[in-house]
Order: sequence, then structure tokens, then C-alpha cells
Amino acid sequence: MDLFSAPQEPASTPQPLAARMRPRSLEEFVGQQHLVGPGQLLHRAIHADRITSLILYGPPGTGKTALAHIIAGATQASFEPLNATAAGVDEVRKALTQAKQRAKTSGKRTILFVDEIHRFNKAQQDVLMPDVEQGNPILIGATTLNPFFVIAPALVSRSLVCEFRPLAATDISTLLQRALRDKERGLGVMPIRADDAALAHLAEACDGDARRALNALEVAALTTPAGPDEMIHLTVAAVEQSIQKKAVIYDRDGDAHYDTISAFIKSMRGSDPHASLYWLAKMLYAGEDPRFIARRIIICASEDVGNADPQALMLATAALHAAEFVGLPEARIPLAQATVYIACAPKSNAAYLGIEKAMQDVKEGRTLEVPQHLKDASYQSAKKLGRGTGYKYAHDYPQHHVKQDYLPTRRVYYEPTDLGFEKTIKAWLQQFEQRSS
Repeated sequence: MDLFSAPQEPASTPQPLAARMRPRSLEEFVGQQHLVGPGQLLHRAIHADRITSLILYGPPGTGKTALAHIIAGATQASFEPLNATAAGVDEVRKALTQAKQRAKTSGKRTILFVDEIHRFNKAQQDVLMPDVEQGNPILIGATTLNPFFVIAPALVSRSLVCEFRPLAATDISTLLQRALRDKERGLGVMPIRADDAALAHLAEACDGDARRALNALEVAALTTPAGPDEMIHLTVAAVEQSIQKKAVIYDRDGDAHYDTISAFIKSMRGSDPHASLYWLAKMLYAGEDPRFIARRIIICASEDVGNADPQALMLATAALHAAEFVGLPEARIPLAQATVYIACAPKSNAAYLGIEKAMQDVKEGRTLEVPQHLKDASYQSAKKLGRGTGYKYAHDYPQHHVKQDYLPTRRVYYEPTDLGFEKTIKAWLQQFEQRSS
């Protein structure tokens, strides 16, 4: 090429697999069936061309941008994208002016798609308000944050808020298989043989993010050398590196799930904080729902620690609320705190054994009638029926205790141990028994 030769156009950068495989219609859209499934509100609105302004709220890679493009195509509206991280007030005003001009000249509506709309400041959101209220443009905002906290209430009130959920592993698997077969937009022209275990690992490790899974699949396919048979063999080892997450043998509804949670509970019951933390870490790493883990911690605190340390149940319950409030990855910290506390606490299952004995008596024995002096005497004419006659109010007696029968026959269900606080409970009960005898 000499000095006067025309410069060559630079080669265009190929789009990532996730962008190429973006669904083109509702029929190709995967997941979020609570919003776009047959008969659901958005499904009906799109097909009836009755879309109003929307705020699509949910984790990354769950289809918010894809759905916005589908809506624009299905409604024959012009699509104007803005990214709130780069667009200022001037860009917003320009988009609004173009929407008005388009409506005047061609009668065509505009969908203004604002990605990461939570990054718009108050002034930018206020600029949108009058035109959005008039219905042109139709605003579709996408955000990963709760819109009721980060978007102006007036704008939220003029929009339908649609919460997106992380995609299920089965949904991700569907998208991965589709990308491997698609010869036009996907990897179908490449000689790829992907192990089921490898695809399953991608589907689990991506944490419900389709974009992450598809781009990891492409990285693995492009960087794995072909074998002697000229096939690119995608194994678990190959995809582990592409998604930067080691595969852990853990299925959420199979043996590994139940075996691991069993080991976790038994380690806490057995007072081994080290083993307890390992099984907790394995479950969290494998993507187990932290709420499921927290529920098991609460059960263990009550069943295995019980009144030997009543604080255990309070801490376990607090850990559940904290985990729900802060979310992952920070949720691991209160869960670990509760796990260690329960593993190190004194143990007693006396309350658990007590309710089991009582339930067995109720199930198998004759139902015991409430003694006459314990029956409700708060209503008119109760005394005529003898209700409450002879009842002794405990607070009127020394140490707020008085001997009287609370069952028509003698039963012993709760037998406290000599461990922890239960030792105090045992001494207290023995004191009352000695006074009553």
C-alpha cells in the first residue's frame, strides 16, 4: 500500500456469543415464565401491542435487555437505547425530541431503553417524567437494584415493575445446547463435543446468569485444542477454567445435596466447628440457597442445643434475617458465625425428646380432657358450668409457684440435662418438686 492508497476498513470486532444468541422472539425467550409465559401479563400485553412503560429489575444475565429488544420488534416501535453510565441530560433530551419528531412524521412510537437506569440522577429522571407520562416514548428501564429504593417514586409509579429471577440451571442448559447447535449465530459450525457434566457445571456455576454461561462456553470452545479426531472436546476441566469456578460434586436435589447437609448438621451436633465450616463452605460454593442452610441451622439450634444455651436459637434466627438482608457473598459471614456458635455450644435434645414423647402420647393414647380448674372462665356464665373453679394463680404464691395439677394424669416429657443453662433449669424444677412433696 502506498501513500495514496485508500485505507482499509478495520475488521469489525465479533460480538460475544451471548450477544449473538440473544433471543429474537418470545418463542426463543427462555426463563421468566412468571412474566412472559402464556397467559401472563407481559405476554398478553406484547401480543396485543399494549405495552406501557416498564422497569425490568433483576440480576445480570437474566434477559432484561433481550426482552426489551423483543418488545420493540413485536410492537413495531423504534428502539432507542441509552446506557445510564454514559448518557447525560443532553442525550436524554435528544432522545425525547427524536421520539416526538418520529411520532409526528411517521406516527411511529419509540421505545427508549435505559440500561442501568438506577445510575440516572434526579435531574435526568425528572427530564423523562413529562414525556413518559404522555406515553411517548415508552420507557423500558433495566436495573439490578430494587427500583423502589433507587428510582424516583414518581417514575416508578408511572411504570410497571417486573422482577426478573435468576435463571434455573435447566434454562441455562437449554441456552447452551441451543448455542452449540446454531450454525448461524452460535457454535454449530465448530466440531465440538461437549460432555453433559461440563454443560451441567456451566449451568450451575454461572449463578443464573445466561450471559456468563454463554461467554464461558465460547471461551472454552475457542481455547480448547482439537484432539486427534479433530473434535474440540469440552470436559469439566476445560470449562472450569473458562468460568473460573471449580466443579464441586453437589446436586441440589440428589444424594450429594442430602449427604452434605447431613454432614453439616451432624458436625454441628458433634461440636466440631472445623468440619461444620467446611461443609458450610462447600454448600455455599456449590450455589446452595443460603436460606435453606439457615433453616437447618435454626433447627439444629433448637433440636440439638435447646435449653442448654437458649441464645443459640436467637443467634440462628438472627443469622437467617441477616443473610436475607445482605445477600451473598456477605451472607456467608452471619451463617458462619451461627454455625460456629452452635457447634461450640453445650448440647441438649431434652426439649426435642419431650415434644416427641408428647406427640406420641397424643397420637396413640386417649385424648386427655382439660381439667375443670384450667378451663376458660372468661365468658359470662362460665362459673355456672364450673369452669375455672379452684384455679390457683401462680403469681399470688411465693416464688410465683403453687402446686396444682395441670394434667389429669401424671406425665413426664421434659427431662433436662446437667449441661449448660439446662443445669439451672433442672435445679429449679427439682426445687419445685421438693416443695410440692
